[in-house]
Amino acid sequence: MDLEERRRTVSEAAGRVLARDGLGALSVRNVAAEAGLPPSTVRYAFPTQASVREHAIALVFDRTRERIAAIPGDLSTRDRVRAVLVELLPLDEEREVELDVYLALGNAALTDRELRPTLDRVVAEMREWCDRVLVMLAVPEADREYEANRLHALIDGLAMHVARLAPGAAGDWAIAVLDRHVDGLVAGS
Repeated sequence: MDLEERRRTVSEAAGRVLARDGLGALSVRNVAAEAGLPPSTVRYAFPTQASVREHAIALVFDRTRERIAAIPGDLSTRDRVRAVLVELLPLDEEREVELDVYLALGNAALTDRELRPTLDRVVAEMREWCDRVLVMLAVPEADREYEANRLHALIDGLAMHVARLAPGAAGDWAIAVLDRHVDGLVAGS
């Protein structure tokens, strides 16, 4: 296993530990056990606790970026926008874990100076996706800052509500809310 693959394996394990057991359980021992690796391997890949945290939150957005990049380019603008926005919601187990990681580490970053730059990059990237969607929808430039703030708040709020649904409950209503919002943006352009 090369170093990058090991880092990915450890980061995925860290994400599962965070999602299942919370930030307090994020230790080298627990992450190593979850990854099926000896603790020395985890320490080699991530010499500090901060580096495990930073890489785990970065992995969340790497995966989101990969999913968005895989959206077919031949979709209509409206369908492409919808696909991008849906990727930002925790509508399956993988994205639920990613949101749990983001929330746990995002909260930790509020008081952890080493983690704060990573959180700031993640928030900026989310905002960039909102900006790109508005450009794709031809929202007038004069309205984009306001609409980007509104879209970002909508996505964050929907993500929180979907994440707190009862087990097995569907999040289809969140997609319907997004659809209606996008339709309003298109109609206002």
